[in-house]
Amino acid sequence: MPRYHCPIPLHIGAELDLPAGAARHVQVLRHQPGDTITLFEGQAGSGFAGGEFQATITRMGRSDVGVRIDSHSAVEREPARAVHLVVGMPANERMDWLVEKATELGVAGIQPVMAARSVLKLKGERADKKIERWQSIAISACEQCGRNQVPVIHAPQSLADWLRGKDAPAADASRWVLSLREGSRPLRTAAGDAKAVWVLHGPEGGLTAQEEDWALEQGWRPASLGSRVLRAETASVAALSLLALD
Repeated sequence: MPRYHCPIPLHIGAELDLPAGAARHVQVLRHQPGDTITLFEGQAGSGFAGGEFQATITRMGRSDVGVRIDSHSAVEREPARAVHLVVGMPANERMDWLVEKATELGVAGIQPVMAARSVLKLKGERADKKIERWQSIAISACEQCGRNQVPVIHAPQSLADWLRGKDAPAADASRWVLSLREGSRPLRTAAGDAKAVWVLHGPEGGLTAQEEDWALEQGWRPASLGSRVLRAETASVAALSLLALD
C-alpha cells in the first residue's frame, strides 16, 4: 500500500486535506477517490500518535487531496538501539546518498559537521537549502522503507563548535570517534549494550590528528571499523549495519 508522510497530528475519524507535499505525491501517482493509502506523522509525542494510519481518499482537487482516517496501527520499525551519526560531510551527491541509506538503516539523527579536510562548506541560505533537501530525502526514504519516524538532519556546524556546544551528547553517553589509530576498539564490541550511541567520523581524507585529539579531550573514545580505509559515506553505512540493524 502506498505510504505518505503527513506531518500533522492524525486521529481515527478525521477528515482533512493532506499537506501540500503528500497531496502532490498522491496526485503524481494518479490515485482516485476510494483508494486506500497509508499515512504516518513522522514523529511521536507532543500530540503525535506515532505508528501509521490507513486512510481513504475522499476527494481529488486540482491541487488538494481530501482523506478520511479509518484506522491506526501502533507498529514501529525503529531499531532497538538509537544510533546518531556525526558526519564530516562528503561532497557532491555522496551526502545525499548517505542520508538516504542511513535513513533506510535506521539512523536516529544526523549531525553534519565541517572539518579541516571538508570539501563541502555550508552556511547561510546555501546551508538552509541543503538541510531542506536532505530532510526531504530522509522523508522519501521513510516512505519507501516503512519507517514511521523521520530522523532529523541537523544544521551543519564546524566540528570544533559542535564538540564544545550544547547540542553535543552528554559526557556519560556512548560516544565513539572512528579512528585507525593504535588502540582503537572494534565498534560493535566497544558500544556494548548501550541503547543510544553517537558515532563521529571525518569527511574525505578523514579527521586530522588534531581533530581526533579534540574529540578525545571531550571524552569521545576511538573505535574502529577494521583495518581498511573506508569512504566517508561507506563508514556511516558500515557503522549502522553493525549497530542498528535488527
